[in-house]
Amino acid sequence: MFKEFEQHITNHLPFLIENKLLIAISGGVDSVVLAHLCHSLKLNVALAHCNYNLRGKESDNDEAFVLELAKKLELEVYIKHFETELYAEKSKQSIQMAARELRYDWFKKLSLKYNYNYVLTAHHADDNLETFLINLTRGTGIEGLKGIPLINENVVRPLLAFSRKDVTNYAKKLQLKWREDSSNKSTKYLRNKLRHEVIPSLKETSPKLLQNFKQTLNNLSDTSVIVKEGINAILERVIIKTNKHKVVYDISEFKKLETPRIYLYEIFKSYGFTAWKDVFKLLDAQSGKQVLSNTHRLLKDRNCLILTKIVSEGFQKIISVNSEVEKVDILKGYLLFNTIKKASGSARNCIYVDKELLKFPLTVRNWKEGDYFYPVGMQGKKKLSKFFKDEKFSLLDKENVQLLCSENDIVWIIGKRADNRFKVSNKTKKILKITLQE
Repeated sequence: MFKEFEQHITNHLPFLIENKLLIAISGGVDSVVLAHLCHSLKLNVALAHCNYNLRGKESDNDEAFVLELAKKLELEVYIKHFETELYAEKSKQSIQMAARELRYDWFKKLSLKYNYNYVLTAHHADDNLETFLINLTRGTGIEGLKGIPLINENVVRPLLAFSRKDVTNYAKKLQLKWREDSSNKSTKYLRNKLRHEVIPSLKETSPKLLQNFKQTLNNLSDTSVIVKEGINAILERVIIKTNKHKVVYDISEFKKLETPRIYLYEIFKSYGFTAWKDVFKLLDAQSGKQVLSNTHRLLKDRNCLILTKIVSEGFQKIISVNSEVEKVDILKGYLLFNTIKKASGSARNCIYVDKELLKFPLTVRNWKEGDYFYPVGMQGKKKLSKFFKDEKFSLLDKENVQLLCSENDIVWIIGKRADNRFKVSNKTKKILKITLQE
């Protein structure tokens, strides 16, 4: 297997040869074999072991084994203890997901601190098949059926080309020692049930299962390229407007498609949405209907779908601005305050006001029903709700409006319109320039 591994690295992962590598090692046969192969190939590697404190003395014995292996191979080793059950409870995750999040977060920190270019994990072809079947049982698209990627950012899986049998036979041939995780025998976990009951039956029925599965993955990868090209072509048609705050999609263009639900899934799946029936219904829903993921919101507004990030609640609070402040963070970016001698020009993102007419501290707040102001360039006052209607604000535009106020009076609908009561005149002695930087 060593020659095949060396050839695999040379042909497909040559960048590993010249880089500093961190191997995620549990003490099991897969990661032990990966450590030995990399060491024999004289790659620049170190070991990183997670003690999740889930199996008592057995976990501590795994740690001791890894320390001994590192000593034998003369490799640097990092050990990290986690209170996994407590973390899972606090983060409301399964033990498996909590452990995964903890270890990859730690690997990232190690990589940054000690300049490791890549993290190597010992996933092999059988792991890939298990992941494929798990995703299949849960329902997924082409991306979920492509299995475990060989390279994902700085995480590399050099053993994906080899089977569990290849790995175990290599370990036995070299009389390597490894640790057995007792939890891997329990079939209460779906992955273990597939590993011990389902996949052996499939291999018995089809001896070339892994070989055929590899070909299937190649076909799916090729198909995903075609899908991406098709999605990109559709995006050019459906996107009306995009900026760092939102993306606006034309519903009528979606409805022209033969199967709009498929395109909705492919376009919005990466934003964490799971309530797909609700997403599909948005095309015919009333304005104001929305679907949320953990990170994003998809809003129906007239003939559009508007995608935005979910805004931190901190930006919904009232912000106080005293007379000495020069910069304030707000929803759209930040405000800059500069006292100047002379006003010059005008722009949508900048206003000039008479500083002596302001009553500090100023406040930045969201608008509310009943708010009104005296628009510059107009006679009399106007309700904000009427202003929004005249300006054809979308529901999202109205939600994101923030006001700069002096006591109860609006100084500026930020980025939109200033109030006439605070404008610079011939009597102005101190001019305050307020600029919105997005």
